[in-house]
Amino acid sequence: MSDLTDLYQEVILDHNRRPRNFGPLATATHRANGHNPLCGDKLTLALQLDGDRIVNVMFEGSGCAISKASASLMTDAIKGHTVAEAETLFEAFHLMVTTPISDPVDESQVGKLAVFAGVREFPARVKCASLAWHTLKAALSGAQVAKTE
Repeated sequence: MSDLTDLYQEVILDHNRRPRNFGPLATATHRANGHNPLCGDKLTLALQLDGDRIVNVMFEGSGCAISKASASLMTDAIKGHTVAEAETLFEAFHLMVTTPISDPVDESQVGKLAVFAGVREFPARVKCASLAWHTLKAALSGAQVAKTE
């Protein structure tokens, strides 16, 4: 395994063991539930918006290491940003994890979230990595339940 792969695995394991922004958010203005029936991942994402800015975001739930780490890193990445910036990041992340492994991807668009580029090698894990993101999209659209693609 390469040093970079080892580092990526360590980041994912750290965010799984000590997820950031984990817990309830009483001041939420937007909320949605996400569920991945393939592996049982479940989460609730709560956002507090001030105008079009995400001023706070928290998640609760349980799931595999990839799902939990993705939610943790996502909440860090979108907090303080506008809805439009979060949607742009969603698109870049989704493209990164769904591009065929044989095709190159531009990981510079996603910053620290590049740790999930490796899930492309394991198609069943893409839904784990993207569950929090689809739940974010549902919460921003006013839907109560995320639909994963």
